[in-house]
Amino acid sequence: MTKSIGWLAVGMLCLAGPAHATDAAFLQSLGGSWGGKGMVKTETGSQPVKINCKFASRATETSLSLNGKCTGYVVFSRAIGADVKTDGKTYTGVYTGSRTGPAGLRGKRANNALVLGIRWAKEVNGDRAAELRLEKLSDNRMRLTTTDKDPATGKNVVVSQIDLNRS
Repeated sequence: MTKSIGWLAVGMLCLAGPAHATDAAFLQSLGGSWGGKGMVKTETGSQPVKINCKFASRATETSLSLNGKCTGYVVFSRAIGADVKTDGKTYTGVYTGSRTGPAGLRGKRANNALVLGIRWAKEVNGDRAAELRLEKLSDNRMRLTTTDKDPATGKNVVVSQIDLNRS
């Protein structure tokens, strides 16, 4: 698996379109400055690399724009961003920051999380699919988790997880 999968989990969303009142409050609660730590795997079977990330997000009733940068081993860093819109039921958009090119996002809200399918621009781990979960853990904490199928075992593997705190 390439670094692309992990980097997607790091970066997220810009939602636009009519949203239900609960979606509007949820989206607005994710606005602000965020920072934290986590891990990313370059392939499903590889050892995790520790990363530090900082994000700025702008939020309205119908949009969330989360853009930032993650650094690992003080040797590499990557800018991350995504734009997603909602019709009140489905969330769709594009993630930028992957070395394979822009990736499509599509999914739904499940309680305090957005669960988004990823469609990579090119094959990653034998296919173009993965999943991103952006979960609000509390008013000041969120977690970004990306999972992908290990082509050797067929099992889903966490390829990145970043815990963020409001800063």
